[in-house]
Amino acid sequence: MVKNPENLKNERITRKNILRKSEEAQGIRIKGYDFNQGVNYEKIIDSFAYTGIQASNLSKAISIVNEMISSKSFIYLGYTSNMVTSGLREIIRYLAEHKKIDVLVTTAGGIEEDIIKCLGKFTLGDFRLSGEELRKKGINRAGNILIPNTRYCSFEDFIMPILAKIYDAQKKTGKIITPSELVWELGKNINNKESIYYHCYMNQIPVFCPAITDGSLGDMIYFFKSKNPDFKIDVAEDIWKMNNTTLGKEKTGIIILGEGIIKHHICNANMFRNGADYAVYINTAQEFDGSDSGALPEEAVSWGKIATNAKRIKVYGDASIIFPLLVAKTFAKELKTKK
Repeated sequence: MVKNPENLKNERITRKNILRKSEEAQGIRIKGYDFNQGVNYEKIIDSFAYTGIQASNLSKAISIVNEMISSKSFIYLGYTSNMVTSGLREIIRYLAEHKKIDVLVTTAGGIEEDIIKCLGKFTLGDFRLSGEELRKKGINRAGNILIPNTRYCSFEDFIMPILAKIYDAQKKTGKIITPSELVWELGKNINNKESIYYHCYMNQIPVFCPAITDGSLGDMIYFFKSKNPDFKIDVAEDIWKMNNTTLGKEKTGIIILGEGIIKHHICNANMFRNGADYAVYINTAQEFDGSDSGALPEEAVSWGKIATNAKRIKVYGDASIIFPLLVAKTFAKELKTKK
């Protein structure tokens, strides 16, 4: 059978396009963990370095955090309230207990839910539970975590005497409390070693909460101020303190779980020193909408929030999975080695 000349021509063209010779790509060979070696969780995490996709980004994040630690960087940890709603609360508490972090930044929910967990447990539910049925039962749902509303009643009983004491001092001395001082007061009064902020108070680790009124904590302030109109909280003092924490530091590192105000608050403060030296983001936000929440570290470089020569990475994923693995290979491993 005679071959069609046109077909032969097309074959030569397509071969040239598809089977073209290339240069060898330089870098680590992609290879997954071999379970013929048995189950070794530490080696499984080590294998992420050459697994590719987000596993390798996590491996880079681990390397960056270990360099933060070894270089004695001043470390900022930011986290959204859902991190404290979840079991990550105990991991953050561990870091505060052992003074592994220098500054914490969170939202109102990230403060109140730590205290509320000292007053009563949260339980595991389901993402698909009926909101109507839960409302009838007085149970609040945060993702697949259930929080009975009586927990907030207990929180009111706990915090109102503290606010009253603060208010009395304000009237006597004219001193207006800051959000960070309020957090330490809550940690001091809860006096519970399971609390993040108990350890922050004991170790004098600053906790900044730029959204102090956005949550049940804000509700309590609202109720208290309704009866005491001249009660005040000084947010201006805290932004001054927060920005000043970055000045004069030889190196700074930032670790951010989630996004939104906590992410920007830490990055913006580091702009005052011309950018952090290390940065690790862990979140699921996308950058297509131009929000700071989804912005990559590279965008922060353009603002001077992260230094141009900084080691930086974003890990796309759920912090409830990723952060425990990161801590296991960084802060916890370092502490174990010292012991």
